[in-house]
Amino acid sequence: QAPLVESGGGSVQAGGSLRLSCVASGYLGCLAWFRQAPGKERTGVAGIDSVGQTQYVDFVKGRFTISRDNAKNTLHLQMNSLEHEDTAMYYCAATRHRCLGVGALLTQTFYNHWGQGTQVTVSS
Repeated sequence: QAPLVESGGGSVQAGGSLRLSCVASGYLGCLAWFRQAPGKERTGVAGIDSVGQTQYVDFVKGRFTISRDNAKNTLHLQMNSLEHEDTAMYYCAATRHRCLGVGALLTQTFYNHWGQGTQVTVSS
């Protein structure tokens, strides 16, 4: 199975935008973005199932948008109105097989494939 490969991280000022991407070749199931800030636990940010249903954690609703391009095997996270508190390592996660429903999308143990992460730093 090909690894998950994230890209698009970087440094931006508060109020700015970034678009994260994750190449997820062969992963037909649920996809999600998690993040981990220094000294904190990894938490779910946004997830999407095989048919495009999405789930977001409250503190990114209205600012972040998750999407998947099945033709290009790519997951995206458009992040707008970034805040200093969004600073973290962002990880792509996936399930291999087709999955439906949003109930477990932000649960870490639901996923068995993870990328190496891409760093997002937001300066205030």
